[in-house]
Amino acid sequence: MSRTLDVYLLDRRAGLLTQDDGGQLRFDYSPEYLSAPLARAISFSMPLTEAPYDDRIVRPYFSGLLPDEAARQRLAGALGISEGNAFGLLEIIGGECAGALSLYPEGQEPPQQDGDGVELLTPQRLEDVLSELRTRPLLGGEEGVRMSLAGAQDKLAICIEGDTIGLAKGGRPTTHILKPFIEALEGTVENEFFCMRLAARLGLNTPAVSIRAEGKTPFLLVERYDRSRQADGLITRLHQEDFCQALSVPPELKYEEEGGPGVERSLELIGKATARPAAERLAFTNMLAFHYLVGNADAHAKNFALLYQSAVPNLAPVYDVVCTAAYKRLAKRMAMSIGGRAVPDTMQLEHWLTLVPDTRGAQRLLVRNLGDMATSITKEAEALLREFEDQGITHRVLKDIRRIIGIRASHLLRIIDKAA
Repeated sequence: MSRTLDVYLLDRRAGLLTQDDGGQLRFDYSPEYLSAPLARAISFSMPLTEAPYDDRIVRPYFSGLLPDEAARQRLAGALGISEGNAFGLLEIIGGECAGALSLYPEGQEPPQQDGDGVELLTPQRLEDVLSELRTRPLLGGEEGVRMSLAGAQDKLAICIEGDTIGLAKGGRPTTHILKPFIEALEGTVENEFFCMRLAARLGLNTPAVSIRAEGKTPFLLVERYDRSRQADGLITRLHQEDFCQALSVPPELKYEEEGGPGVERSLELIGKATARPAAERLAFTNMLAFHYLVGNADAHAKNFALLYQSAVPNLAPVYDVVCTAAYKRLAKRMAMSIGGRAVPDTMQLEHWLTLVPDTRGAQRLLVRNLGDMATSITKEAEALLREFEDQGITHRVLKDIRRIIGIRASHLLRIIDKAA
């Protein structure tokens, strides 16, 4: 017997997600939605059409709303569902996803956004929640909590009310992502906080981040770029999708060497999908350069996204930036190769030049941007380290990051000078 979920984009029922007896998924836009003015597709991979989309297209998109890898396995265990059952997981936790999509059993209308639909957490309750995340990602099974976030890290979507953290209940949109430290990797909270703040200092588009602790547990708060606070305080959702979703690539194949999107496919997507292709290609190459310079080898296709602030998307802000090179046990090969090279210290200027068209103007602009970023990042990293020390934010990983940045920046400037 087939099962169905109503799929809502913002507050409008966009269509039906169906799972048949064999476990295959199908998505149909509703006729009412298709005929409505200003109707938008839920994904670049699923343009508006009366014809249904089959499992090959549908599963990568909807699976991409769920946690990845071990986090998904733990969540499925907590809910008593197979980790491969994307439909079953979304049926339980699909009320608050990345972007503006929400899923509910057929015929069940989404709850109204309720300004009071927040459980404000006392310090003790917050400490309990943080400890629960290790065994129950996203607080799966918590009464009234229906949220899903992609990614391999344990994290939680929360509401910030003044200085207080709360759990959203019912239809209340969340405002921030709470990310505790990653077990077995020291200083990941300080690491990501430093990298994100450094990105902002270099002029990259970044969400606001802050660092807090409860008891002995530090955590990062990242303001959701897919949420907007109106003048009257109402929180609205903005739609978004990562590159794997937009290209119908299953989340388990997010790395280029496993068949996921690399730089070429990403640039092609940006060119076809975005409102300002030239500007967004430049922003994407700047992001790639930043990931390289801070030693983040994990910038895969699910860590780049399209943000729909209007009918045509722009490139989403940079997010999930951690200096993975600071940890010996993590892979050193970059998730997306540059000109066919994935080992950072083997990359030459000729490989970077493959990011732009083979014209003198485009190549000069790229070289200038690379040089400017490599020059600026060392100064900004030093200044940020001093700022952190003044604020009492210290961890030995921060000096490791600064050292790695110095090595990468020197290498990049050296190959630029060599080619001059």
